[in-house]
Amino acid sequence: MAELNGQPVEPSQLQTLALTNYGHFTSMRVDDGRVRGLSLHLERLRRDCRTLFGVDLDPQRVRELARRAAPATGSTTVRVTVFDPRLDLGHPSEARDPQVLVTSRPAGALPLPPLRVQAATYVRDVPSVKSVGLFATLHHRRQAQLSGFDDALFVDQEGVISKGGTWNIGFFDGNRVIWPNADCLVGVTMELLKAAHDHDTRTVRLNDLPNVTAAFATNAAIGVRAISSIDGIELPESHAIIDALRKEYTEIEGDLL
Repeated sequence: MAELNGQPVEPSQLQTLALTNYGHFTSMRVDDGRVRGLSLHLERLRRDCRTLFGVDLDPQRVRELARRAAPATGSTTVRVTVFDPRLDLGHPSEARDPQVLVTSRPAGALPLPPLRVQAATYVRDVPSVKSVGLFATLHHRRQAQLSGFDDALFVDQEGVISKGGTWNIGFFDGNRVIWPNADCLVGVTMELLKAAHDHDTRTVRLNDLPNVTAAFATNAAIGVRAISSIDGIELPESHAIIDALRKEYTEIEGDLL
């Protein structure tokens, strides 16, 4: 399904999005009509719209449009993309009329198998915004896959770990869950787990990894996914803390979309 403002989208309406790649989005897993952290998804869209377009977005209108893409039963991933079809490449300052594109796809079964990731030196542009600009993310993911890994893990020039391309990363040091203290996009799943489980937030560098007991990736589509290798440093494919976080996450009651 693909609708722009509640109407079937025409290919010509997507031209600006394809050619300028300026906009923002959020992806929500909808299970039986409910979304974990729905208010966080809506707040992200409102906040990012103000940042990119300087105008407010009506969260209830977005909710109504997203609901059209979500069946009452089963699991679906609904993506809400906000962009201005009339954006001019030479005058992006005039883009002030964002529209709402809603697309959907089947949601995968959980949990997913562990990830093997490779560090890549990269800091996202405007890291706090979930932007549609995915070139660097896909480039680094491709390079990691060509090197025999599943995905890339972003670090800065000092080796400070921030996040994966489309997921956040967390660690367990044997005592506590650790979330990286870095300039990055804070995911909805990460926020929900922070509220559900005691944790510390501190700087984590690549050279700290020998002291890590377990690592995991999080986002709305994958929930909590084990990370079994970072740059060849092996980590357990299963661990009690990952099981506990998965249980706590799945027990969070979703809000009706």
